[in-house]
Amino acid sequence: MFRKCRTTLFSVVTVMALSLTACGGAKPAAPEQKAPAAPAPAAGAEAAKLTPLSPAQKLWVAEDGSPSGAGFYIAHAKGYFKELGLEVDIKPFESSGDMLPAIASGEIDVAGGITGANLFNAVARGLEIRIIADKGTNNPGKSYFNMVVRKDLADQIKDYKDLKGKKIGVFSVGTLNEYTVEKALAKGGLTTKDVELIPLGPPDMNLALANKSIEVGMQIEPMIAQAEQKGIAVRFKDTTEFLPGGQIAVVLASPKFANNKAVAERFMVAYLKGLRDYNDAFIKGQNTDAIIDILSKYSELKDKEVWKAVKVTGLNPNGAVFKDNLVDQYNWYKAKGSVKADVSLDKMIDLSLVDAAKKHVGDYK
Repeated sequence: MFRKCRTTLFSVVTVMALSLTACGGAKPAAPEQKAPAAPAPAAGAEAAKLTPLSPAQKLWVAEDGSPSGAGFYIAHAKGYFKELGLEVDIKPFESSGDMLPAIASGEIDVAGGITGANLFNAVARGLEIRIIADKGTNNPGKSYFNMVVRKDLADQIKDYKDLKGKKIGVFSVGTLNEYTVEKALAKGGLTTKDVELIPLGPPDMNLALANKSIEVGMQIEPMIAQAEQKGIAVRFKDTTEFLPGGQIAVVLASPKFANNKAVAERFMVAYLKGLRDYNDAFIKGQNTDAIIDILSKYSELKDKEVWKAVKVTGLNPNGAVFKDNLVDQYNWYKAKGSVKADVSLDKMIDLSLVDAAKKHVGDYK
């Protein structure tokens, strides 16, 4: 079974910078569910036109309480899974050492995870894991994963070239954090040899900025909003300016789950409906308080007022990932030597379920 575990938001985002984490748990093997025969719905038809599975299919979703799991939480709270005959149990997790093999074996049906060398290495070792949908990017002009500059240096560090010689806090080196900082440095004709990278956890990052032991930090919400409110730091540019289409988190599944079309397609329909409610709330300003009520209950970010202040995670309402960026990340890890074996990303990234689900819910507008 999944091990019971609970993490704070600080530990969640620290782990996000370090690696994929999950708590793999065994579950009873479920027979492949066959959907009742029914005419194929037309493109754009409502998800309710899909016949609910009977008997209901039990599914296990591994998620760590991160706000980027909003699609799961909303679909669960609003009954989108249930109305399609899916009994979804969202479980916390601990380590990729447990989660990745459990995904590959089908002991976990779906999991949320951060892109990283350990994911690529797991696939290179022969674990069959698929990236099936988006679970975290930056919204243009409103990045939730962004560089910040000490407020007293805001007039001095205004452009990319001004980063030269600075101490830059990162959650850890050799990970997505360093990759992102490198993209910013490159805009100023710089490399990591021109700066000093200081490993710091998110809460320690703000302390280091406050006591002036670093000049810049690669920080994440809600710590960015807290630093701004306390007058410690200001945002430096926007991540989408120097890293457009950066993929931070993804939805993972096994081929066993993805190939069970009756179940997997219904799961994806419900997930996309959750993502669309999320975008309606935070991009269009529709029913925002109701969605914040759900997210403050399910995620580790409990303060509803903070939800209103932060730049939220970008979640593609059509479900697709930025494949080109995942390829770029993979090549970066290969160049760093943290991924040594070859991985077929064409095989690893499988958006067929997203495409199938959109035949029922249409494109988001």
